[in-house]
Amino acid sequence: MISPPIHELTDRARDVFRILVESYLDNGAPVGSRTISKISGLNLSPASIRNVMQDLEELGLLAAPHTSAGRMPTDIGLRLFVDGMMQANEPSPEERAAIEARAELGGPVEEALANTAAALSGLSACAGMVLVPKREPVLRQFGFVPLAADRALAVLVGDDGSVENRVVDLPGGMDPSSLQQAANYLSATLAGSTLSEARARIEREIRDGRAALDSAGATLVERGLAVWSEDSGHRPVLIVRGQAQLIDSGAAEDLDRVRQLLDELEGKEEIARLLDSAREGEATRIFIGSENKLFALSGSSVIAKPVRAMDGRVVGVVGVIGPTRLNYARVVPMVDFTAATMARLLR
Repeated sequence: MISPPIHELTDRARDVFRILVESYLDNGAPVGSRTISKISGLNLSPASIRNVMQDLEELGLLAAPHTSAGRMPTDIGLRLFVDGMMQANEPSPEERAAIEARAELGGPVEEALANTAAALSGLSACAGMVLVPKREPVLRQFGFVPLAADRALAVLVGDDGSVENRVVDLPGGMDPSSLQQAANYLSATLAGSTLSEARARIEREIRDGRAALDSAGATLVERGLAVWSEDSGHRPVLIVRGQAQLIDSGAAEDLDRVRQLLDELEGKEEIARLLDSAREGEATRIFIGSENKLFALSGSSVIAKPVRAMDGRVVGVVGVIGPTRLNYARVVPMVDFTAATMARLLR
């Protein structure tokens, strides 16, 4: 069901709807006509407010839970509110300082990103998420360990001390001495190069006949670098911090929803795919509840913002995930500010 344009609602309906949604987002509980009558300042009786709420329910903007006489916004209603009525609140100086301080703790970039995601989580009362392309390791050492007659384990040591392993198929005619020759060649020739730089250089040297390798060794080197280059380009790093924030005081009433959401966060590939869809465009993306099939069961919302380098390239995505009743007006600008902070980390 598609929500009506905001301008098609009467002034009275807009006022009642806005007050109801804001109250619901503040308290997480269905809102009744008497509550609206007391807090709104509208010159409307509870009976008149009930009539307006009924009209809004028929439009698909509100729903009445079975356990309450009050109303709450539907996913469609929240979308209408976020797109047409929400007044954003910029992060306070204290909130900005907290995010920047965590980002500037030092250490490896991934650790700084994790710290920043944790700060965002704590301030937003959501789980904080960061998606960045997997950085190509810079080669320091390369080795091959025989596993079988036709397979070997390729071991890459990065200049940051990281170690990664891949299984590669051996070409015919390979023996232990050939494996060692190929490893020595890679370590001596390519140290200090990224994978893409190493692969391009190896291809040129083999093509021009300048590689100090026999045919089988050249084939193995190409295969080893190819496995890493292809894998690295398709494995973004997803950092999630603050899952415990999702188990709030309202979670006890809906443990199944929280359990479903935590299960969804374990499926990092799906979450990464969703965040990656926010890379296009400049604006912050907001996914509300059933608008995305991934969160149809848990009733969760995601706010995501691309992180852009100085030259305009998208170098990552930052976001939060929480219940659909999260404080969009406060959290959206907070995600925007965090994206700007991370851009300085990743440039």
